[in-house]
Amino acid sequence: MIEGVVVSPLKIIDVSGGDVLHVLKHDDLGFAGFGEAYFSTINAGEVKAWKRHKKMVTNLVVPVGIIRFVLFDERKGSASCGTYYEIVLSRKNYSRLTIPPMIWFGFQSLGEKMGIVLNIASIKHVAEESEKKEIKEIPYDWSVMK
Repeated sequence: MIEGVVVSPLKIIDVSGGDVLHVLKHDDLGFAGFGEAYFSTINAGEVKAWKRHKKMVTNLVVPVGIIRFVLFDERKGSASCGTYYEIVLSRKNYSRLTIPPMIWFGFQSLGEKMGIVLNIASIKHVAEESEKKEIKEIPYDWSVMK
């Protein structure tokens, strides 16, 4: 595991006509304020990588699809510096992935259809607050499940 990253199992409540999927409450571990919430879609088999936020705490949930997240800790002085962490989120593993600032992450849709990621961000998105790298700048083999 990477220092500061939290995986929180979430409840799915079976209700006639459709399910209720819990996401985040103000007193949950990982809640660091509210800046904005948005959905990202990812097409089957695609990879979106790499990004990190300088200040934002990111809370990611997958309500639709099967999505693999890969995190990389490049923080000097961190107990997990140089470590990768991989997790697959879906309805079968319905959890919230909380990523602290300065952790690189990317994600890949493993399903046969488009996946949806919900991000509940601790602060409002500002372009200068995040950094991006090309997929090849962080060595990781996306074709292999670890």
